[in-house]
Amino acid sequence: MGLNATEVLAFPKIQAIVRDNGTAEVVVAGNSRAVAPAGSLQQLRENALAIVLGEAKTLNRPVRVAIDDPEGHGELLVSPDGSKESVSYTPKPARRRAEVPATTTPAAAAVIDSAPVETAQPQTAPVHPEPVGEHPASSTTGMRMPSTHETATAVSAVEGTPRRRSLKETSFLVSAPVLEPATRGWRGTLTRLGFRTDPSAGEMAEREDIRTVSQHWPGPRTIAVVNRKGGANKTPTVVMLSAVLARYSGAATVAWDNNESQGTLGWRTEKGAHDRSVLDLIDSSRSLLSPSTNAAEIAKFVHHQTADKFDVLRSDGNEEGDHEVTAEEVDIAHQVLTRYYRLVVMDSGNTARAANWRRMIDHTNQLVVPVTAIEDRAEAARLTLQTLESRGGHEAELARNAVVIVSESTDAKRSMSGDALKRAKDEAQRIADGFAPYVRAVVRIPYDPALVNGPIRYEVLRPATQRAWLAAAAAVASGF
Repeated sequence: MGLNATEVLAFPKIQAIVRDNGTAEVVVAGNSRAVAPAGSLQQLRENALAIVLGEAKTLNRPVRVAIDDPEGHGELLVSPDGSKESVSYTPKPARRRAEVPATTTPAAAAVIDSAPVETAQPQTAPVHPEPVGEHPASSTTGMRMPSTHETATAVSAVEGTPRRRSLKETSFLVSAPVLEPATRGWRGTLTRLGFRTDPSAGEMAEREDIRTVSQHWPGPRTIAVVNRKGGANKTPTVVMLSAVLARYSGAATVAWDNNESQGTLGWRTEKGAHDRSVLDLIDSSRSLLSPSTNAAEIAKFVHHQTADKFDVLRSDGNEEGDHEVTAEEVDIAHQVLTRYYRLVVMDSGNTARAANWRRMIDHTNQLVVPVTAIEDRAEAARLTLQTLESRGGHEAELARNAVVIVSESTDAKRSMSGDALKRAKDEAQRIADGFAPYVRAVVRIPYDPALVNGPIRYEVLRPATQRAWLAAAAAVASGF
């Protein structure tokens, strides 16, 4: 069954450019990737499409690619299984040929074909005939026969001597990036000793994840972290995604606790020199949205994370208050935050029916569903996705393109034997495999005691945990 072109997402934007000078590149979300050289134009096309296929496999869904090569341009759909389907294709017009009289000799025809097409009116000056007998053919064709030099030029054209190319068709710039030597493991040790060594596959994958989270995108983006069950790791996920994206991209990032009443994001992050929350920001929204307000004024309402370089907008911490955030208040706060920040990461409560929860989804560009490897948390995550999918439209699209982050159970790590720990890892893998067919990406996070209690900081995590969160952030950023 063929692909439905209307259902294939248009992001990331992918272009495959093949040139007749033997070079090609694939541009993914504005980042160029050099294509391996080949001996033929067709092989060069296949090498370019191999890169596109790799992107489709990474995203685990079909992708669109705009094709531009010497023979034409169009759009192609490429699936992770390697199948391809053309959406459109327009061949480039052939070079215009001069009209050749039927009685023209082959050599003269070649001369005419290689000459530029004239658009001016014919000359009206008299033509003096050649002496009779010097060129017998002239009496029957009415044409002057080419000279010896012209005939040689014509024969050369017939034999396929290439024409002079335009300077627009070439470049002295090298499009392929220079591969930096290895910096990790024994390969990195050899590099530091003066022996240039290529990086391992693992280091190359890490570099690709860093490149993905470091890119900038047009306009603000909003990430919603949701699971209707408490204890599913929502708040640690918000903190870690904010930290990784802020550290690598340098984009102004804010983590917003969108609990309808009181959330815990403020408990797991640094507190600033004030006690203001989202309600104070909403009350001051008019001045914050004024064109004359300085960008630094937002610091009065958020709590900066000094090591991880992002800000936190806390929920209302008033123990005696009973205010619940409304949909309209979510609109106001989101309008303010997207004026001052390029990336908004939203924590959420446990009620998918709450007005502030549903309005958060309306503003969301990328959905993240965290789950600890415990059955009831996984089931709650499944029901959260099912609820969104059943609502159709934007919410269903978010569910289909969600990123599920499976963390190994923190409870199971405290007093387990080796066999029990293995069973816990197996359970995390089982849950990850169960979600994989229904969402865009699934990432596993190993257990780390630094995520269990107290303020969360990226730099105190174990290296394996940092690497896993980098992969999770890359999976999220690839959906922008």
